[in-house]
Amino acid sequence: MANYRILIANRGEIAIRIARSIKELGYKALGIYTRIDKNSLHRLFMDEDYEVSSYLDMDNVIEAALELGADAIHPGYGFLSENPVFAKEVVEAGLIFIGPSPDSMSLAGDKAEAKRIASEIGVSTLPWTIVKDPNDIIEFGKTHGYPILLKAVGGGGGMGIRIVRNKAEAERLFEQASKEAENAFGDKRLYVEKFLENPKHIEVQILGDGEKVIHLYERDCSIQRRHQKLIEEAPAPTISPEERYRITSDAVKLMEHIGYRNAGTVEMLYDPKTGKHYFMEINARLQVEHPVTEMITGIDIVKEQIHIAMEGYTRLKQEDIRIYGHAIEARVNAENPVSMLPSPGTVLDYLEPNGPGIRVDSGINKGYNIPGEYNPLLAKVIAWAPNRREAIGRLIRALNEFTITGVDTNILLLKHILAHPVFQKGIHTTRFIEEQFNVLKQKMKDDEILHAIAIAVISLKSTNGFRAMIKKGPSLTYVDKNTHRIQTLKRRAWAYWSLLKTRVRRGKRKR
Repeated sequence: MANYRILIANRGEIAIRIARSIKELGYKALGIYTRIDKNSLHRLFMDEDYEVSSYLDMDNVIEAALELGADAIHPGYGFLSENPVFAKEVVEAGLIFIGPSPDSMSLAGDKAEAKRIASEIGVSTLPWTIVKDPNDIIEFGKTHGYPILLKAVGGGGGMGIRIVRNKAEAERLFEQASKEAENAFGDKRLYVEKFLENPKHIEVQILGDGEKVIHLYERDCSIQRRHQKLIEEAPAPTISPEERYRITSDAVKLMEHIGYRNAGTVEMLYDPKTGKHYFMEINARLQVEHPVTEMITGIDIVKEQIHIAMEGYTRLKQEDIRIYGHAIEARVNAENPVSMLPSPGTVLDYLEPNGPGIRVDSGINKGYNIPGEYNPLLAKVIAWAPNRREAIGRLIRALNEFTITGVDTNILLLKHILAHPVFQKGIHTTRFIEEQFNVLKQKMKDDEILHAIAIAVISLKSTNGFRAMIKKGPSLTYVDKNTHRIQTLKRRAWAYWSLLKTRVRRGKRKR
């Protein structure tokens, strides 16, 4: 067996997740880190690593690979993962790029060209066109009506997106989106498409070897805030077998047409009212939410990526791919759950959930310093169960067990989303958080007050009393989170908080 040495050009949880698959294959996992990440957890999972100036410095990353004697580079997601210039330079340096070809990556990065090809081969798209100025938006509105979605041609990650609801907004939003697109992608080109008010965001996971393409079914990624995904699940709820077949068939058809190689996803918008789906874009990389697909198919997507890159073909057959149960993933971020502002700092206590059907992909531990320079994603909690109802219950239980102190996280928000009746029924759309946020905010506030009361009850028995804990008021928002004593009280208060919540709810029902 070959003993490949693979450099992971990334950091955090995804670097650890990739390293695990590399080691299970019997290969060597090589890493990189920046000065900021000198004490990062992902370094402990590498057989060897190398300091770089930036995860975006192509020359430095390739230099690291050559210095460490790498055979190949896996880019993970984010950073250089969808940069066709980087993929090309990796190959020119005599290394294997574990991802799609530079040509496929260029096509995927050009959202307008991908839409043109989809339309050409009969894959449905919403009405769309390139726009060069605000007048083009107004003309499109005259033909197709408002609202209109304005998007960056080279976009991704929610950047360069605006909703134009009338012609009076066209000029202002065009200028905003154009500047944002140029700053984020170096490409200020924009296009518009008809905006669906309440669609589901469905993506199809595919694997290809340049000739044969197979799918690993679909995921529902509709729970989003500001175009950033928070919760994903597979398979998509409320999609019929016939609709699933049509969506996955169109995804395979498109990727076969462009000769796609390695892992990728085809993004679709699905209209629950009509049952129709529309091609949106291609993501030419491993997705953050890939674990839910792994959980329902039993396939390690990273191992398949490596096999395709090293051996040149996919060893899987479509008829062998089956769906087993249901899986849901929640992204735990270091951020304020209301404002979504990042919350950098030091993790004082850390305890991961476990138990039946639970998987945690994490990049942190106790004492870890969360930098403000990178994405605030801390961990992904994935729950699998034989059916969706049980998977939701398991994920809520796991999030209740998850202890992260010292920084704000969005765990409370995630739990209330999962418990919401609309989500439980599976009828949520991409506007769920926008429509329900006031309700979710009030529920978080109620929980915060109960938690604060529980801390107060515990503190009355402590030596220093309640006033030593509180700086500005009784809300947890104002508790001094930097003292170990407060964190201890919060942990002790957790059981009291749960008990109080139960009793308060029972009291309300009695009245």
